[in-house]
Amino acid sequence: MSTGFIPAAKPIVGDEERAAVDAVLVSGMLAQGAEVAEFEKEFSDVLLDGRASVAVNSGTSGLHLGLLAAGIGPGDEVIVPSFTFAATANSVALTGATPVFADIELDHYCLDIAHVESLMSERTKGIMPVHLYGHPANVVAFRELADARGIKLFEDAAQAHGAALNGRRVGTFGDFAMFSLYPTKNMTSGEGGMVSTGDATVERNLRLLRNQGMERQYENELVGFNARMTNLHAAIGRVQLTKVLGWTAQRQSNATFLNENLEGVGTPAVAEGAEHVYHQYTVRISGDRDGFAAALKDEYNIGSGVYYPIPNHRLPSFNRTEDLPNTEIAACEVLSLPVHPSLDDEDLDRIVTAVNKLAGAGA
Repeated sequence: MSTGFIPAAKPIVGDEERAAVDAVLVSGMLAQGAEVAEFEKEFSDVLLDGRASVAVNSGTSGLHLGLLAAGIGPGDEVIVPSFTFAATANSVALTGATPVFADIELDHYCLDIAHVESLMSERTKGIMPVHLYGHPANVVAFRELADARGIKLFEDAAQAHGAALNGRRVGTFGDFAMFSLYPTKNMTSGEGGMVSTGDATVERNLRLLRNQGMERQYENELVGFNARMTNLHAAIGRVQLTKVLGWTAQRQSNATFLNENLEGVGTPAVAEGAEHVYHQYTVRISGDRDGFAAALKDEYNIGSGVYYPIPNHRLPSFNRTEDLPNTEIAACEVLSLPVHPSLDDEDLDRIVTAVNKLAGAGA
C-alpha cells in the first residue's frame, strides 16, 4: 500500500490550463475582455441552465457586490449561518447592513429554516443560506419563505458548483448566487468568483460595481470598485469548466466508497432530492476530533481539515453571544476527509483503514 501523503485537497492544473494562459499572454489582452465574456456565457450554459453570470475577482467580492447590487445597505439585516467561512457574514457587514446569525440543522450543516423564521424582523431584508460542503441548503423552502415575507433570497454557493435540489441547479433560486473559484474549490480560475442572477437590474448593477461604476469608459454612473476578473484567470476557468462535471462524478464515486466502508464515524447524509457535489466529505467525530485528525496525519500520512472550528458569531470580528447549539456541536465534531478526484483506489483504501482503526481505538 502507498504511504505518500494524501492531502485534504489537491487543485488540478495541467497542460491545457497552461496553454490557455500562454495564449492570453501572447495576445497581450490580459485584463478583463473577451475571455471573461466567454467564461461567463459558458459558466451559465454548463452550470446554471442559462441564467446570467457575472465574473469578479473573488468569491468574497461576488457576495459583497451581489448584496450591494440587490439594494442591501445600512439599517438592513440579512440572516446568515454562523457555521461557514467568515466571508458570508463579512460581505453583509461590508455593505453597512447587519448579519443576523442563525443556527444550522445537523444533518447537512445548512441553515435551519425554523430558526431563521424566528429571527425575522421588520429590518430583515434578506436570507443567505450557504450550500455548505457542496450539499444544497433547502432553497425551495427558503424561496417560499422569502416570497411570503416580501424579502430577498441570496445563495452562497461558493462550494456547490453543479449541486442541485429536485433537479434544479443551485444558483438559480436566489435573487443572486455566488460561486467561488478559489484554487481548492471543485473548479478554479486561480482566483475569482462568479455571480449568477435572473434579475436584469441586479446583473447591470453587478457589472457597474465591478468596474468602477462604468459601463462606458469615463462615464461613471455610481461609486464602484475594481473587482474585475482578468482574461488570464478566465482562461484557466474556461478549461476547468470542461472538466468539472467529470471531476464531480469522481468525487461522488469516492464519497460512495467512503460511505459504504467507513465505520465508527458519522458519514454525510444527503437530503431527499438533493445532489451533493462533495466539495468536502465531512464526518462527525465523537470525542477528541483534533486528536483524531492529528493521528490521521502522524500515523497514516493522511491530511484532513476542520471547516469551521470557530463559529462566525464568536470570532473577534463579530464577538456576538447568540445561543446556537447545533452550530457549537458541529464546530467541535466535524472533520473533512480527502474526497478529491486525484485519489486512487489505494488512497481510498488507506483512508478507510485509518479511519476505521482510529475510530475503533477511540482516538
